Amino acid sequence: MMNSTQVSYFILTDYFDTRMLKYFIFLVLMCLYTVIIGCNVVLIVVICVNRSLHEPMYLFLCSLFVNELYGSTGLFLFLLVQILSDVHIISAPLCFFQIHCVHSYFSVEFYNLTIMSYDRYLSICHPLQYNTLMTNKKVAVLIAVVWLTAHFGIVTLISMSLSLQLCGNIINKVYCNNYSIIKLACSDTTVINFYLLVNTYFGIFIIIGFILYTYVRILKVCFSGSKQTRQKAVSTCTPHLASLLNFSFGVCFDVLQSRFDTTSVPNVLRIFLSLYFLTCQPLFNPLMYGLKLSKIRSMWRGLFSSWIELSPTISS
Repeated sequence: MMNSTQVSYFILTDYFDTRMLKYFIFLVLMCLYTVIIGCNVVLIVVICVNRSLHEPMYLFLCSLFVNELYGSTGLFLFLLVQILSDVHIISAPLCFFQIHCVHSYFSVEFYNLTIMSYDRYLSICHPLQYNTLMTNKKVAVLIAVVWLTAHFGIVTLISMSLSLQLCGNIINKVYCNNYSIIKLACSDTTVINFYLLVNTYFGIFIIIGFILYTYVRILKVCFSGSKQTRQKAVSTCTPHLASLLNFSFGVCFDVLQSRFDTTSVPNVLRIFLSLYFLTCQPLFNPLMYGLKLSKIRSMWRGLFSSWIELSPTISS
C-alpha cells in the first residue's frame, strides 16, 4: 500500500477529447473568469470607497465578493491550463492545495450567507435595536470567525486525508476534491468519515435550521407589519434568498455526482453540474446584488455619470 504523501501525481479522467474545440472552450472560460473578476472587483471597490456603504449588510457582501474571487481563482487558473493540456495530471501538493481552495470557498460561502440571514433578521425584526446589536466591531468579528473557522476546518480535513493509504491515483473529476481522495483510500476511513458526518449534520440541522428560523421570523413580521416593512424585506432578502438557493442547488449537483453513479449522464452535462457552484455562483452574486440593491445601483449610476462627464474633457 502507498501513502498519499508517496503519490506524486493524480490523473483527472473527466476531461474529454475536444481537439480543436479546446481553444474555443478555453476562450469561453477565460471570458467567464474575466467577467467574474471584473464584476466582483468593481463591487468591492464601490463598497470600500463609499462611506455610505460601510454598513453591516454591505460589509458582509464585501466578504462574499472577496470569497468569489478566491474560489473562482482557485478553480479557473488550473482549469484553463488543464484544458490546453493533452495529459490531464496534477501533482499531489497542487491537488491538495486545490482541495483546500475549493472546500474553504464552499465553507466561507455557506457561513457568510448564514450570518447575512442573521443580519437581515436583526434589521427587519429588531429595527430599533439594530445599530446596537450589529456594530461594525461585531461585523468584523463575525467575518473573521467565518474565514478562520472555514480554513481551520479544511486544514483539519486535509490533515486526515494526508494520513490515508491510497490504492490508486485516478480521480473521476476535472478538479480535485477531498471525497475523491477518500474513495481512493485502502486504509481505515472511519475517523474521517465520522468527521465529515458531524460536519454534514451540523450544516444541515443547525446552520440551515437557523437560516429557516430567521426567515420564518422575517415572514411573520412582514405579514403583520406595514407596507414599508414588507418592501424593505423584499428588496433586501430577495438577493440573499436567490443566492442561497443558487448555491445550494449547485452544491447538491456536485454531491450527487460524487456519491452516485452518473455514467449514464452525458459527460458535458456532468462536468457543467460539478462546476456549477464554482463558476455560476461567483457570477450570479455580483449581478444579483448589483441589480437588486438600490444603494449599489445608485453608486453605479453615479460612477457611470461621472465617467460620461469626464470623457469629453479627456478627449478634448
